[in-house]
Amino acid sequence: MSETTPTKLDFIREIIADDLASGKHKTIITRFPPEPNGYLHIGHAKAICLSFGIAEENQGVGARCHLRFDDTNPEKEETEYVESIKEDVAWLGFDWGEHLYFASDYFEFFHGCAIALIEKGLAYVDQQTPDEIKAGRGNLQSPGSNSPFRDRSVAENLELFAKMKTGEFKEGEVVLRAKIDMASPNMVMRDPVIYRVLHVSHHNTGDAWCIYPMYDFAHPLEDAKEHVTHSLCTLEFEIHRPFYEWVIEHCPVPATPRQIEFSRLNLTYTVMSKRKLLTLVQQGQVDGWDDPRMPTLSGLRRRGYPAPAIRSFCKGLGITKFKGMTDIALLEHEVRALLNKEAPRRMAVLDPVKLVLVNYEEDRSEALQVVNNPEREEDGVRDVMLSRELWIEQDDFMEDPPRKFFRLGPDRYVRLRGGYIIKCVGFEKDAEGKVIEIRCEYLPGTVGQDAPEGVKCKAAIHWVSAQFGKKAKVRLYDRLFTEENPDGVEGGYESVLNPASLETRDAWVEPVLTEMKPEEVCQFERLGYFVADRRDHRPGEAAVFNRTVALRDSWAKKG
Repeated sequence: MSETTPTKLDFIREIIADDLASGKHKTIITRFPPEPNGYLHIGHAKAICLSFGIAEENQGVGARCHLRFDDTNPEKEETEYVESIKEDVAWLGFDWGEHLYFASDYFEFFHGCAIALIEKGLAYVDQQTPDEIKAGRGNLQSPGSNSPFRDRSVAENLELFAKMKTGEFKEGEVVLRAKIDMASPNMVMRDPVIYRVLHVSHHNTGDAWCIYPMYDFAHPLEDAKEHVTHSLCTLEFEIHRPFYEWVIEHCPVPATPRQIEFSRLNLTYTVMSKRKLLTLVQQGQVDGWDDPRMPTLSGLRRRGYPAPAIRSFCKGLGITKFKGMTDIALLEHEVRALLNKEAPRRMAVLDPVKLVLVNYEEDRSEALQVVNNPEREEDGVRDVMLSRELWIEQDDFMEDPPRKFFRLGPDRYVRLRGGYIIKCVGFEKDAEGKVIEIRCEYLPGTVGQDAPEGVKCKAAIHWVSAQFGKKAKVRLYDRLFTEENPDGVEGGYESVLNPASLETRDAWVEPVLTEMKPEEVCQFERLGYFVADRRDHRPGEAAVFNRTVALRDSWAKKG
């Protein structure tokens, strides 16, 4: 994959261009460092496209982007998440090549850096309780107070840290803290914890370690170990940058990376917290991390969002330090724009009512040629079988239609998509008054021809042959939340879950749809864009389709 550098550079790309021009760096090394404690979501896509995109734009100087797993918290991390993250990054179109790394590969390096800090008198073992440590840090209005263990000798700290490593302490009984400034106005700099005891098996190192570095300590050391030049983070890490730079300054590192922050992506009608998304999964509010209503990349992929549309969306966001909310309609617009050009058209009926062509012979059928995609002439046409009995949408017929309703009604004409003009000559209703059958006459000689003189035909409707059509399961997905900012409502995000976010229909579809491969996308004419479900659709056996997006934004009028 290759994308051109934007004409106007954002502030991060300007920094990088200046660093190359000045000779500060001969090449550029970025990284995408997810923690494997959940699935990636659309917010991560912005960071992925930035770090990998910058590497691609600077391939002329040998730039690269590392995929690195910050796996320093074994309590929440799983191999399942590691594999899903690799799959998602590759699906977006990015390649890390040989540069796949794990923080856990550097545990010995981190340990050595911690010992170096102790030997310099810049780290100490603290045996206060977690509550005592928290209370001693003070608050934004008052400075913290020194730990009673802060002035231990180097020898004593080395001995105690060694006992931590060999498992002689319980969890929470002891920690290693950096010795910086308990009166710092930046709370992060008030002697932060850099190592804690965890008697937990690690997905990568097993039981080799029972002490694990804190993320803020490991993060700069990982970057330095890999000779990262520009460590790109979202804005919540800005307050952590002084400690990042302190660690680089005082530890024996082979390089000096620079941390730069940018605004994270916040989408309307969406929550971006992995913790909250995990809660939805665990409570059964959604069907797993890849539920098509989820903002996870695996969910968007299963819903049929094309990776190029997501990349285009991220590119259009720009890179700034401005905190704001992005309308999810912008993402849906990118999806529609791409699929309108590329998706083949097919016919499916989701709310069927029988239509009988009363002047069409019962044993007759014929193949009609229907355009595959009016946006791509090279896609040609396909044959669709017509028979005497058809399925059409319930709402394509009205018993007493208003003036501007141009579809079927008594004595009205419409065209069958790709076929004849037909006229309604009667209909039947059941005991509840619902129309159950529509009777029509077809006008011979009108396939591909203008309406005869005196015939007013202003619309074409889609249809499926009752004789040749196939059954399919269709899932109509909508937004998962009813409020623009689910995190901001008084009752919490779970109180505004959309009860209509999923509707399942038994549909009739033209036969070619049942042979589509999983993840193939098409437009159901006049209904929206749909994808063959990557988990449940089985060609020739079970046809299951998910609605990717409607043809237009049905929420626009609700604003």
